[in-house]
Amino acid sequence: MPSTRIRVLLLVLLLAVLMPAGSAAQRTDGRRWGTALAADGMQASGTVGSENARVGQVWYFALPVPGNISDEPIGITRAAVEHVPPGIEVLGYGAYDMSDTDGLPLLATEGEPHTPDFARLRNYADRAVEVPAGETSDIFYAVRLKITSPPEGPVRRCRFEYTQDGRAYTQTMDCELHLTVAG
Repeated sequence: MPSTRIRVLLLVLLLAVLMPAGSAAQRTDGRRWGTALAADGMQASGTVGSENARVGQVWYFALPVPGNISDEPIGITRAAVEHVPPGIEVLGYGAYDMSDTDGLPLLATEGEPHTPDFARLRNYADRAVEVPAGETSDIFYAVRLKITSPPEGPVRRCRFEYTQDGRAYTQTMDCELHLTVAG
């Protein structure tokens, strides 16, 4: 009788042979795990934050700018942060053109002189944002957050949902935001 380890290895090999070439593992929600978005870069590998936050403030945090590293175009249908600690409330999401914000505001406090007036900007989140093959999007996604009490940890993990060649995908990337209440 083969050991459990050998049986598991045989099962994995059998599945690899039976799985069609190029297919991605499917999630329970019908989406596949995606790999079309660049998972590296400044926002995906670093941490942004402020040590001077205050309870009641509203902040905008830019998610990683979508870069399509695949050979086919994608249409991003949704972006979100996965982990929001107690003390921070998500007020909503938006997708904005970098030319309207004079670049990429990684982290901005609502109402400050250099913060874009997001409420007056065109929000592209109501439709799929197309990103051609091998290109980086001019549209970035941002989450609007309110500090309700001293945050009990960072906001982290950014999830993008997109379609490519008629299939739905989900891809999660590293991103991290630390807001510390001063005082």
